[in-house]
Amino acid sequence: MGIVIETFIWEPSSSVFIFIFFSSFLLLSLFPFYLSKHAPTTKSSSLSDHPFSSSSPRFQLYFLLLYSLASVLDGLWLVYGEFELVYYGINKEDTVTFMLIGFGAALFVGSLLGLVSDLIGRKKTCLVFFILHLIVGIWKMVAPSPSFWVANLCLSLATSIFSFSFETWAVVEHDKPGHRQDILNETFWLMTFFESASLIGSQVIGNWMVGGNLEKGIGSPSIAATLLAILGIACMSRHYDGTTKIMTFKDYRMSFSVYILGDRRIWLLACAQACLHFSIAVFWILWAPTLVADGREAFLGLIYPCLLGARMLGSTVFPWLINASLRTEDCLTCAFVVQALLLSIIAYDYEEIGVLVTQFSLYHACIGLILPLLARLRTMYVPNELRGGMISLSLAPANAAILFILMQRGYYRTIENSTMIAFAAVGLFMAAGCMYVLKREAFKEDMKEEPISTFKD
Repeated sequence: MGIVIETFIWEPSSSVFIFIFFSSFLLLSLFPFYLSKHAPTTKSSSLSDHPFSSSSPRFQLYFLLLYSLASVLDGLWLVYGEFELVYYGINKEDTVTFMLIGFGAALFVGSLLGLVSDLIGRKKTCLVFFILHLIVGIWKMVAPSPSFWVANLCLSLATSIFSFSFETWAVVEHDKPGHRQDILNETFWLMTFFESASLIGSQVIGNWMVGGNLEKGIGSPSIAATLLAILGIACMSRHYDGTTKIMTFKDYRMSFSVYILGDRRIWLLACAQACLHFSIAVFWILWAPTLVADGREAFLGLIYPCLLGARMLGSTVFPWLINASLRTEDCLTCAFVVQALLLSIIAYDYEEIGVLVTQFSLYHACIGLILPLLARLRTMYVPNELRGGMISLSLAPANAAILFILMQRGYYRTIENSTMIAFAAVGLFMAAGCMYVLKREAFKEDMKEEPISTFKD
């Protein structure tokens, strides 16, 4: 008599997506009423006091549209890249090699791109982002069997540019005369919100372009990426020249040494950024193997938007906290501790898929809150003229750590996945400690005199 073994494939309930959607909508719809009752009403917030205030919403809309387009491009290769490797029969060892090439490029070249961006202009660097994606899209359409190390190299540099260029561009534009500074915090959390939504959209586009016929649809995402990159280049070349006064290299080096390397508070902020970047990279490398570690099946394509939806929900909490009487450092300390505890539980013991997805979602909700909070702290402590270099250099230690653990895990098999997750948890605890010390440092500076947050030529 034959035995029939029924397979159970886990997938999130549709109620989860409904909960995330309505929670985000509720937080956004109720916030204006909260603001009208609790936020102080000042004359400076009136539109009549800003005769050119309409330029800020106009640029904000233009910027968010470009940022969403860039996020779709970045997410399209993130979702489609793994599928493409499997289609062309790339084994695990070669996949690890491609990842090492990518993080190596981010470490040795990407770390310097922020400095270059401050010197040549932020908008030009954002334009390079779209050009790199255009090169990869055309390369994959032309080559019948593309060299993945070339594509991975370009995409890694594009991701490095994405991590700092758009934020620095937005901050510099908001600092110009005629732009309202009160919407800068709004731009920060909207960037996280739109990025998460765009990443979900990139998954939809990738699935739709590939379709059911792999032979005909394997090159479709490359066509979509090429068209989107051309659209991004056209939009950036048409509006907002973004011309700013650029420092010489000598002046930039002296300013960077004084305002960045000579400020202990920025060192603490950079350490927290590096720890967060390291934990996020570890998570996206290991989240799928962690879910299916015991051989069970799960619809990863449905879990992916669930995680990004949680990130969107976390970003909608940001305006509530900013307008409350809470210090940014305190909010970050709590968020980092929660993240570290969640990863510690995952590293310590194996859980059911449902429990793991819940922990992953809470982790991403914290990310949605932390990213705009860190951007706000950078505005408080980092001069606009040096912002890109500070961000890119702060990610160098994280990329170096990722390279190390990838070699140890991928080639030498000396560490386990749980150990990597534990390292990420330790890093988040360190980030929480940095925020606690930063709060004390800021308090000491406030007792002396008002700190210099920017400088003028």
